[in-house]
Amino acid sequence: MGDRTPPFVLLIDDVDDNSDMYAQFLEFEGYQVATAINGAQGIDKARALSPMVIIMDLSMPVLDGWNATRELKSDDATRHIPIIVLTAHAMKGTAESVASCGADAYLAKPCLPEDLATEVRRQMERTSRLPASSA
Repeated sequence: MGDRTPPFVLLIDDVDDNSDMYAQFLEFEGYQVATAINGAQGIDKARALSPMVIIMDLSMPVLDGWNATRELKSDDATRHIPIIVLTAHAMKGTAESVASCGADAYLAKPCLPEDLATEVRRQMERTSRLPASSA
């Protein structure tokens, strides 16, 4: 056995029940998880902690997930980090709107924790195949 560091995920959601449930499940799945309660705090943590994947809610106080995603994707230091939007905004056209603001994936709430973990793995596998120079 080695000293393998668990993959690091940042979960940005202002609803404690959602954040707690998804964080606990991801930790059970072997991830290290940090949380933020709004987009501004999430941006600060993403810059400071360099997570492998960000899970972003859209409706939050201070700075919403739409603008937080745009800001993270426009910053050279964070644009390479996959962002999975996890939101209750499941209306026609939402997936396209989410993609246009720079998110890499979209899941509608309610979402089974297993489905979120599958998407996190998929995003990590996708980005691990990219050459180091691409961004």
